[in-house]
Amino acid sequence: MNKTWDGGDIAFQVDTWERAFRVLKPGGYILAFSSSRTFGRMSVAIEDAGFITHPMVGWMFGQGFPKAHKVAHPDWNGWAYGGQALKPAFEPIYMGQKPFSEKNGTLNVLRWGVGALNIDGCRVHVDGGEAHEREGETSQDQRCDENGAVNIAAKPGRRYKVKRLISGASLNKTGGNWRPEDSDVYYEGTLKQGRHPANLMHDGSACVVAMFPNSDGQQADLKGDEPSRPALNVYGEYKDRRQFEARNDSGSAARFFWSSKAAADDRLGSKHPTVKPIDLMQELVRLVTPKGGTVLDPFSGTGTTGEAAWREGMKAILIEREPEYQADIARRMQLATQPTKRAAVAKSKNQLDRPEDMPLFNVGEPK
Repeated sequence: MNKTWDGGDIAFQVDTWERAFRVLKPGGYILAFSSSRTFGRMSVAIEDAGFITHPMVGWMFGQGFPKAHKVAHPDWNGWAYGGQALKPAFEPIYMGQKPFSEKNGTLNVLRWGVGALNIDGCRVHVDGGEAHEREGETSQDQRCDENGAVNIAAKPGRRYKVKRLISGASLNKTGGNWRPEDSDVYYEGTLKQGRHPANLMHDGSACVVAMFPNSDGQQADLKGDEPSRPALNVYGEYKDRRQFEARNDSGSAARFFWSSKAAADDRLGSKHPTVKPIDLMQELVRLVTPKGGTVLDPFSGTGTTGEAAWREGMKAILIEREPEYQADIARRMQLATQPTKRAAVAKSKNQLDRPEDMPLFNVGEPK
């Protein structure tokens, strides 16, 4: 991307991650974004620094731009080559943890205040019952063109809404518990416990939703004492099985996974090529950070991690070398408490020219 920081190998150096390891409390988590091409080298370096590797988190998005070179010969028309000849649609996030200092996780959490994931705070909540059919909505029969646009010519599909609770909200209360971006979503009655968060997230775009098949949710109550299937008996019976109420929902299987809503005010005019949606960063911050905890971002870019931590009631330590992006961080934090001014700045500044290969943020920007 013709940036001085982009050509280095700092993410592949073990001592980079040893410094992060040193300042983390025992049990503290690390989440590190990478590209699908270089993820292997980075993950090995992080593991060599002493972290315990957890399953990666996958971030799927519909807006991405391939950078390919055409084979300049008539016999090879339609062929291309290059390191990013395929349209980028997936970004892996390394997830690891500093080993416990105590003999088990509970004792470690009680001593240090870190070491566990906020499962209930990150559950995926969706509308119950049959999803609505709406003209022009996504279905499996729709496909994306080479620029990521949806072909609406296909038959209407099922629409789903993901409900996300604000930090500390109760599952049994209505009104005031939804995150601000979900203010148009209402719910009558008691909300069922959401689905367990998975290590797959997506941007909710039509292209991504179209990749998932339609799938019915759990149709019967689980009491927790059902026998294991015969094929599983070789591993023994499951222990401590939980009870679950029937969901009785249907529609795109995309509803099983958390989705982010990229908005125009995420970028705020920055020309940084990989601005992360604040909504995505809020979910990750909430997942691994205890209430009132501190988040360290040693490569903070435009500061979306810092704003995400602030929105979640956390503290943040941001490190950024490039003066251009330091200015972006300052502007972002100044506007964090001024939603009206923030919207005006986003509308004006996001129309500036910027690189076209920005896979993580293009949805919903002003034309």
